[in-house]
Amino acid sequence: MKTKGALLWEPGTGSGWTIDEIELDPPKEGEVLVRVAAAGLCHSDAHLDSGDLILDFAPVLGGHEGAGVVEEVGPGVTSLRPGDHIVLSFIPSCGHCQPCVSGRQNLCDLGAEAMQDYALDGTHRVHSHGKGVGAFCYLGTFSPYCVVPVNSAIKIDSSVPLDKAAIVSCGVPTGWGSAVYAAETRIGDTVVVIGVGGVGINAVQGARHAGAAKVIAVDPVAFKREMAPEFGATHTAAGFEEAADLVGELTGGTMADCAIVAIGVGQGKYLDDVQMLVRKGGVVVLPSSPPMLDRNVTLDLNSFAMSGKRLQGTVYGSCNPANDIPMLLGLYMDGALKLDELITNTYTLEEINKGYQDMQSGKNLRGIITFD
Repeated sequence: MKTKGALLWEPGTGSGWTIDEIELDPPKEGEVLVRVAAAGLCHSDAHLDSGDLILDFAPVLGGHEGAGVVEEVGPGVTSLRPGDHIVLSFIPSCGHCQPCVSGRQNLCDLGAEAMQDYALDGTHRVHSHGKGVGAFCYLGTFSPYCVVPVNSAIKIDSSVPLDKAAIVSCGVPTGWGSAVYAAETRIGDTVVVIGVGGVGINAVQGARHAGAAKVIAVDPVAFKREMAPEFGATHTAAGFEEAADLVGELTGGTMADCAIVAIGVGQGKYLDDVQMLVRKGGVVVLPSSPPMLDRNVTLDLNSFAMSGKRLQGTVYGSCNPANDIPMLLGLYMDGALKLDELITNTYTLEEINKGYQDMQSGKNLRGIITFD
C-alpha cells in the first residue's frame, strides 16, 4: 500500500523529519499490518536526528512508541487477528532466548539488531523513492500504517483508549519499571528522580506505587516541577545542589535510597553529582539513553566503592512488556495510574518537528501524534 511517513534522510545532522510518501509491503511470515492510532514523541527518536544514537543507514522511518488496530495478519500468525487492539513493544520478545525464558523479555536477543536497516528476515517492508527504508526498532510508528513482527504486538482490551495506550509502549513502563524493578523501591524509601519528562515523570509514579515515602523530582524546567506533585512527587528541586541540600535535610544527612537518572541525554558527567545524592549501600539507576560514543564518566570511584553503592543500567525499565503493558493499562483503567495527564499536547504527523521542538523546550511531559 501507499501511505506517508516521517523520515530522516540525513540522520545525525539535526535536519529534522520529512513527511514523505512511502510504500508498505504486506506482512510476511510472522508479521502483522497495523493501523496506527497514535504514536508517542519519545526522546529516543530525537536522538536519531541529533546523532546521539548513530545509524549507519538512511533513510529511516521513525517512531517506536505507539498503539493501533490489527488490519491484516501474515502467514503463520495465530495469536492475533484483524480488529485486535494492540500496543507495540520496541523490543520484540521471541520467547525462546535465554533472557526471555528467564523472565527478562526486555533483553530479548532480537532487540540487539533493532537499529538495523531491515526487518527480522533481512529485507525491507518500507520503501520510498526507490530506496529501502529502515523502520526504527522494526516498527516505524510515525506513519498511519506499519508492518511489524507479531512478537512486537501486545494485545490489549478494546476498551482502553488507544491514544493513552500508545504511551505505555515505551515511556511509561521505562520510567515506572526503573523505580519499581530496577531500583527495587521499597515502602518508606526516599527516591530522587533527576529529569521529569516522559520517562522521569513515570519513575515518580512508580516510586509512589512502590511505597516510597519521599519522592524528590529534580528538573530545571518550572513547568515540570509544577506537574510532578500531581504524579506523586513530595518535593521538587531545580538542580543538583538544591537537591543535595533538600535530600540531606529530609533524611537527616543519610541521603536517598536510590536515584533515577531520567535526563534527556544521559551523559556520564552527571554521575558523580547523582551518586552524592544516594546513601551508603544505595543505588543509581540509569534508564536514560547516553550518546553512543560517550566513554567519559565522571565518578569518584573510591567514594562509590567504599560506600557500597550500585550503578544499575536498565532498558525498558526492566519490564516484561507482554506482562507489564496490560498490567499498567489495567491500573490506568482502575484509576490507579495517570495517563491522561501525561499527554500535554497532540500533533498531526505534519507537525512532528514542532512536537519535537516543544519537547526540547520543556513544554511537554509527552506529546503524541494522532492519526484520523
